[in-house]
Amino acid sequence: MAFVPFDDRDGWIWMDGDFVPWREAKTHVLTHALHYGSSVFEGERMYAGEIFKLTEHSQRLERSANLLDFDLPYSVAEIDQACKDTCAKMGFDDCYIRPLAYRGPEALAVSAINNKTHVAIAVWDWPSYFDAETKAKGIRLEWAKWRRPDPMTAPSAAKAAGLYMICTMSKTAAEKRGFADAMMLDWRGYVAEATGANVFFVQDGVIHTPPVDAILDGITRQTLIAMAQAKGIEVVIRHIRPEELATFSECFLTGTAAEVTPVSEIGEYTFKPAALSLGLMEDYGRLVRRQA
Repeated sequence: MAFVPFDDRDGWIWMDGDFVPWREAKTHVLTHALHYGSSVFEGERMYAGEIFKLTEHSQRLERSANLLDFDLPYSVAEIDQACKDTCAKMGFDDCYIRPLAYRGPEALAVSAINNKTHVAIAVWDWPSYFDAETKAKGIRLEWAKWRRPDPMTAPSAAKAAGLYMICTMSKTAAEKRGFADAMMLDWRGYVAEATGANVFFVQDGVIHTPPVDAILDGITRQTLIAMAQAKGIEVVIRHIRPEELATFSECFLTGTAAEVTPVSEIGEYTFKPAALSLGLMEDYGRLVRRQA
């Protein structure tokens, strides 16, 4: 399938309460968010006509905006409805949803006191991030050059566009070298997350995952923890040193785009997708379809 640029597609995008033809959904080059990173967003999926964890995503969008010191001009319920309406307008029942809140072009300075907050929602067809065969084998990651910052220097609990700059740099560098993604450490040297997904490890039937004191608390991460615990699997949330990866047998990533994706390699450490990670991957697939 030929790649179609995102600015040259058919359809509609919800912008500030109205539907705008896809190709006309534009903002000015002097938009504050473009220059100063003052925007937040969400990534959501619709399965069989229902958006998975929709309200949780809208609530996090609101929290992220507040962490960047701006308020959304719409309530969580209104954003929920706008997401549903946009999917319906586009005629999708399986798709990816991207709500975005950003400071506009009303003023351009470090200060944003005179800027308005705008909200846009776009949806498009996006199959699984990795195909079934790739997931079964596990994906390969390298170590990222960049580290997750101290939360005293950046709002790490926000899904803010500016925080993804080092993710883009790390993932692009990894792909150029033949890897699917990169694993990031935090500023202290603990294992943090991949560039757009949380990470889990398995040791003797117990799941270990980093705390969210310096990373985003993914909604898929929360779902996976609850699923594992419901199956009687112990989940330990703790700081993990890189050298500990030698003691883990399985590894997998979670995220809206990645869903549940087993990992076969992180740098010098190798893992084998097995019953626990593959089972949770299948359970998650059934869960999102069952809730739909």
